[in-house]
Amino acid sequence: MSSKIYHNPRCSKSRQTLALLQENGHNPQIITYLDNTPTADEISAILKMLGMTSARELMRTGESIYKELGLKHVDDEKKLIAAMVENPKLIERPIVIKGGRAAIGRPPESVLDLF
Repeated sequence: MSSKIYHNPRCSKSRQTLALLQENGHNPQIITYLDNTPTADEISAILKMLGMTSARELMRTGESIYKELGLKHVDDEKKLIAAMVENPKLIERPIVIKGGRAAIGRPPESVLDLF
Protein backbone atom coordinates (compact mmCIF):
# COMPACT_ATOMS: atom_id res chain seq x y z
CA MET A 1 0.00 0.00 0.00
CA SER A 2 1.45 3.36 -0.98
CA SER A 3 1.98 6.34 1.28
CA LYS A 4 2.56 10.04 0.84
CA ILE A 5 4.08 12.88 2.76
CA TYR A 6 3.07 16.52 2.57
CA HIS A 7 6.58 17.88 2.82
CA ASN A 8 8.38 21.18 3.17
CA PRO A 9 12.09 20.63 2.47
CA ARG A 10 12.96 23.81 4.41
CA CYS A 11 11.37 22.45 7.60
CA SER A 12 13.66 20.42 9.87
CA LYS A 13 10.81 18.27 11.24
CA SER A 14 9.65 17.53 7.73
CA ARG A 15 13.17 16.54 6.65
CA GLN A 16 13.59 14.40 9.79
CA THR A 17 10.26 12.66 9.20
CA LEU A 18 11.07 11.88 5.57
CA ALA A 19 14.54 10.59 6.54
CA LEU A 20 13.02 8.40 9.27
CA LEU A 21 10.54 6.88 6.83
CA GLN A 22 13.28 6.20 4.30
CA GLU A 23 15.57 4.70 6.98
CA ASN A 24 12.73 2.30 7.80
CA GLY A 25 12.34 1.21 4.17
CA HIS A 26 9.37 3.40 3.28
CA ASN A 27 9.47 5.53 0.15
CA PRO A 28 6.41 7.76 0.24
CA GLN A 29 5.21 9.91 -2.60
CA ILE A 30 6.61 13.34 -1.74
CA ILE A 31 4.21 16.24 -2.15
CA THR A 32 5.86 19.62 -1.70
CA TYR A 33 2.64 21.20 -0.55
CA LEU A 34 3.86 24.80 -0.82
CA ASP A 35 4.16 24.23 -4.58
CA ASN A 36 1.34 21.67 -4.95
CA THR A 37 -1.26 22.92 -2.53
CA PRO A 38 -3.94 20.44 -1.48
CA THR A 39 -7.49 21.31 -2.49
CA ALA A 40 -10.21 22.12 0.01
CA ASP A 41 -11.57 18.58 -0.42
CA GLU A 42 -8.13 17.09 0.20
CA ILE A 43 -7.67 19.18 3.35
CA SER A 44 -11.12 18.10 4.57
CA ALA A 45 -10.19 14.45 3.96
CA ILE A 46 -6.88 14.91 5.80
CA LEU A 47 -8.69 16.44 8.77
CA LYS A 48 -10.94 13.37 8.96
CA MET A 49 -7.99 10.98 8.66
CA LEU A 50 -6.27 12.85 11.49
CA GLY A 51 -9.43 12.71 13.61
CA MET A 52 -9.51 16.49 13.93
CA THR A 53 -12.82 18.22 14.53
CA SER A 54 -11.73 21.70 13.46
CA ALA A 55 -9.57 22.96 10.62
CA ARG A 56 -7.82 25.21 13.14
CA GLU A 57 -6.19 22.09 14.62
CA LEU A 58 -4.26 21.68 11.36
CA MET A 59 -3.22 25.33 11.20
CA ARG A 60 0.08 26.88 12.16
CA THR A 61 -1.45 29.58 14.35
CA GLY A 62 1.94 31.14 15.07
CA GLU A 63 2.48 32.15 11.44
CA SER A 64 2.30 35.89 10.77
CA ILE A 65 -0.21 35.32 7.94
CA TYR A 66 -2.60 33.73 10.48
CA LYS A 67 -2.58 36.97 12.46
CA GLU A 68 -2.65 39.20 9.36
CA LEU A 69 -5.79 37.45 8.08
CA GLY A 70 -7.49 37.67 11.48
CA LEU A 71 -8.14 33.92 11.48
CA LYS A 72 -8.27 33.72 15.28
CA HIS A 73 -11.77 35.17 15.10
CA VAL A 74 -13.04 33.04 12.20
CA ASP A 75 -15.42 30.23 13.19
CA ASP A 76 -16.43 29.14 9.68
CA GLU A 77 -14.67 25.86 8.84
CA LYS A 78 -14.93 26.45 5.09
CA LYS A 79 -13.21 29.82 5.47
CA LEU A 80 -10.42 28.29 7.55
CA ILE A 81 -9.87 25.57 4.96
CA ALA A 82 -9.98 28.15 2.15
CA ALA A 83 -7.31 30.15 4.00
CA MET A 84 -5.06 27.06 4.03
CA VAL A 85 -5.64 26.49 0.31
CA GLU A 86 -4.80 30.13 -0.44
CA ASN A 87 -1.89 30.22 2.05
CA PRO A 88 -0.43 26.70 2.34
CA LYS A 89 2.19 28.02 4.78
CA LEU A 90 -0.64 27.78 7.34
CA ILE A 91 -0.80 23.98 7.06
CA GLU A 92 0.94 22.07 9.84
CA ARG A 93 3.67 19.79 8.57
CA PRO A 94 4.70 17.20 7.79
CA ILE A 95 1.61 15.08 7.20
CA VAL A 96 2.02 11.42 6.30
CA ILE A 97 -0.89 9.45 4.83
CA LYS A 98 -1.15 5.68 4.44
CA GLY A 99 -4.13 3.37 4.16
CA GLY A 100 -6.79 5.97 4.86
CA ARG A 101 -5.02 7.15 8.01
CA ALA A 102 -2.79 10.14 8.63
CA ALA A 103 -0.33 11.44 11.19
CA ILE A 104 1.59 14.64 11.71
CA GLY A 105 5.33 14.17 12.11
CA ARG A 106 5.68 16.09 15.36
CA PRO A 107 7.61 14.31 16.68
CA PRO A 108 8.77 12.49 13.54
CA GLU A 109 8.40 9.05 15.19
CA SER A 110 4.63 9.53 15.47
CA VAL A 111 4.19 8.64 11.79
CA LEU A 112 5.66 5.15 12.18
CA ASP A 113 2.36 3.92 13.69
CA LEU A 114 0.88 4.15 10.20
CA PHE A 115 3.18 1.39 8.91
